[in-house]
Amino acid sequence: MSALVIDSSAALSWCFEDEASAASDMLFQQVRDQGAVVPGLWHLEVANVLLQAEKRGRITAADVAMRLDLIAELPISTDHETTARAWREILALARAQGLTTYDATYLELAIRRGLPLVTRDEALVAAAERTGVAVAA
Repeated sequence: MSALVIDSSAALSWCFEDEASAASDMLFQQVRDQGAVVPGLWHLEVANVLLQAEKRGRITAADVAMRLDLIAELPISTDHETTARAWREILALARAQGLTTYDATYLELAIRRGLPLVTRDEALVAAAERTGVAVAA
C-alpha cells in the first residue's frame, strides 16, 4: 500500500544534512511505515542530483552509494503507467498547469492514484492545490 506520491525534491531532503528538518524526518518515517509510489523518472532524478553533488564535492561516491542503499530499503514502488501517459495526459497537464513534463508526471500520478503529493517545489505545490490534489506536509 502506498500512502503518498513523493517527488525527488522531497526524498533528497533525506540525503543532505543541511536540508534535514523535522518535516523531512517525519516524511522518512511515514514512507518507511506506509510506503510511497513514484514514477520511473524519480530514480533518475535522485541519482542525478546525488551525482551532481558528488561532482561538486558536496558528498563522496561512498556517500552516494550509502544514501541510495538506504533509499532502496524503503517501501517505494514504481508506477509503470507513466511512460504510456507521457504524450497525452502528462503533456496536457504540464501545459494546463504551466509545469515541466517532469513535474507534471508527479502530479498526474497523484491525481490518478488519488494520493497526496509531497514536494518542496512551489510551482508543483500550487498546481496540486489548483487541481485538488492534497499536498502532504
